[in-house]
Amino acid sequence: MMFIDRVDAGRRLAGDLQHLPSEDLVVLGLPRGGVPVAFEVAQALGAPLDVILVRKLGVPFQPELAMGAVGEGDVLVLNERIFHWAHVSEAELGEIERRGRDEVERRARRFRRDRARLTLAGRTALLVDDGIATGATARAACQVARAQGAARVVLAAPVCAPDTAVRLRREVDELVCLSLPDQFLGVGQFYADFAQVTDDEVAELLRRAVHEEPPVSASAGDDSPRDIEVRIPVGAVELEGRLVVPDGATGVVVFAHGSGSSRHSPRNRYVAGVLQRAGLATLLFDLLTAQEETSRTNVFDIDLLGRRLVGVTEWVVHRPECAGLPVGYFGASTGAAAALDAAAHVDVAAVVSRGGRPDLAGPLLGEVRAPTLLIVGGHDRPVIELNRRAQALLRCENRLEIVPGATHLFEEPGTLEQAAAHACAWFVDHLTHVPLART
Repeated sequence: MMFIDRVDAGRRLAGDLQHLPSEDLVVLGLPRGGVPVAFEVAQALGAPLDVILVRKLGVPFQPELAMGAVGEGDVLVLNERIFHWAHVSEAELGEIERRGRDEVERRARRFRRDRARLTLAGRTALLVDDGIATGATARAACQVARAQGAARVVLAAPVCAPDTAVRLRREVDELVCLSLPDQFLGVGQFYADFAQVTDDEVAELLRRAVHEEPPVSASAGDDSPRDIEVRIPVGAVELEGRLVVPDGATGVVVFAHGSGSSRHSPRNRYVAGVLQRAGLATLLFDLLTAQEETSRTNVFDIDLLGRRLVGVTEWVVHRPECAGLPVGYFGASTGAAAALDAAAHVDVAAVVSRGGRPDLAGPLLGEVRAPTLLIVGGHDRPVIELNRRAQALLRCENRLEIVPGATHLFEEPGTLEQAAAHACAWFVDHLTHVPLART
């Protein structure tokens, strides 16, 4: 089983955790890679999110061999067998423990900033990692959670080495893994994108978990979002996509990705999640088939991409889940030009461009009637100028929003969140009480 990235893994893992009662449940990510997975799980289950901080204590002459671990709350877990085998003195243990606690405290300040640790006393602790190889850290974290008073300890990961899973099942109340592959060389082999997670990213996810209202838990029955993998017939081809419709949706946003990207784009999927929590349906789809994407001519054929988007719009407004919903376009990079090209031919309610090339829509810009928001990174100076030139050709309601400190891909901490917030506000303002889009 392969995962696109940790966001994809977290959403899929959450589907196998719906049986856990939401009352008294705390989701705990293992820093750093487990936190993005845990964030998606916590959002899906409507549960609070925190990190479980542990520091393994290595034997002095063989540091990779753990004789115990320390955690917050003055927790010390010792493997008595290894401790006595290694003949570690009380003084040596005290010094190793002190260094471990200093590191735990440093990471707690780094990750939580001024927020307090969530108490586990009498609660169910759901520990989440991005994958489990040897299980040493996960085992120590479970022991720390138990020592902090957790009434029940559940360990979950998208992928786990089979022999490790056998051992871990004896130490936790429940182990949930989506995949136990026979050929296990490392966690990263099961991810298309396994980029390192930074301390700042962990801190930002914890901040968002506190300040964002989690969506309704998928176990709540008919109120959960409808999440549908779709195939969209457009002309002679079928395009693959993912349609998500929250209960009571007020509009639907169709995404047009840029060159070299796809419906699996982590950035567009993040924006889609923000829109879904605001009550908007989203459709992420591939503008080209896998075979067509091999041609650079197709990738930059704005006329072709625009026609595809018009066809997809016709399809989406006839879907029963989207009946009567106004349509908006969200375009990134060259996808923004395709969105504006399509908006010149179909009546949509709003367009948003993120880091886009609206200039590639050429003379059709003057025919766009949908209110258009152009979002550009403050450090993306060439694209800022291209957007300003395009803005001068627009005759519709429009605005240029520059996100300070952002480069073209909005990779800097907090910048994608700002772009998503601008897009969400624009769509919420313009996709309410407007006529149904028709081609």
